Amino acid sequence: MTDKTLLIADIGGTNARFALADPERAGFHDAMTLKCADFASADDAIRHYLDNLSAAAPEVICLAVAGPVIDGSVQVTNNHWTLNATDIAASFSAKEVRLLNDFEAIAYSIPELGVEETEVIGLPEQRPALDSNFNIAIIGPGTGLGIAGLVRRGQTIIPIVGEGGHIGFAPKSQVQVEILDALRGRFDRVSVERLVSGSGLENIYWALTRIHGEQRIQLSAADVFAQSREDGDPRASEAVHMFFEILGQVAGDVALTLGATDGVYLAGGIAKRYPELLQNSGFRNAFDNKGRHRALMERIPTLLITHDEPGLLGAAYCAAPLPSPSSSD
Repeated sequence: MTDKTLLIADIGGTNARFALADPERAGFHDAMTLKCADFASADDAIRHYLDNLSAAAPEVICLAVAGPVIDGSVQVTNNHWTLNATDIAASFSAKEVRLLNDFEAIAYSIPELGVEETEVIGLPEQRPALDSNFNIAIIGPGTGLGIAGLVRRGQTIIPIVGEGGHIGFAPKSQVQVEILDALRGRFDRVSVERLVSGSGLENIYWALTRIHGEQRIQLSAADVFAQSREDGDPRASEAVHMFFEILGQVAGDVALTLGATDGVYLAGGIAKRYPELLQNSGFRNAFDNKGRHRALMERIPTLLITHDEPGLLGAAYCAAPLPSPSSSD
């Protein structure tokens, strides 16, 4: 046994989730969620977490962060934190600091998930076989929109990391064209994240009210979902329907782009928080609706990740590297 302290985190635009990784197996303990807005820097949040646990100084720090990692640094896309691996190592006298994209961490978590930690969305009902070579994709709307891929070849798993949430939005219907036109008046460039995220749902709702010539009070994403479920606002119901439809379109585009024929996993707080709305939405039909490639799309499973903290699970995997899922084959 070892007494090494392995600090891990999953840092998003709104929340930072910290935990200690288990050095003996994939997993973590003592998880704590902090609001990023409550701390001037990631260092302050780390100190708060360690002090709260009276934990020893970490030898290894592995932080999954919502933003591109460039030359050992990352500016969080949707908050004020900037992280630098060298500076963090110096601040905490850590032997090793690793920064990775938050969806890279979620990608690493996929082979570690149990059957009960995913839920099949729509058809087909089969689950991806992860004990042999595979190509899968992960997409997740939350504060922003994360996209990644994971490839297995032999005993090696390789994440495919980018900033797919910032690709341009391509409308697929007349109402989507009108939504795009409305949003072009607010943003210099309309990426898919401007529609498929928490603020994206708010943008859709705002655009629909303008399209219908209505002067409604702007609702938060949570209020749009609440109004939709209570049938209290027909525009909210329309916005939620459109949100999941566009999510399906983008997920299908990602599957085609990455060749993720073995499955697409849905992550992020929004999909997990409203699974019944997702299941009953136009998500899967929009996913399949790829013209000449519809038959191909209909064969690809789509699954919702229901594990509470897949980002932490993936960060734990990276903090204490383990053999690949079938190294005993």
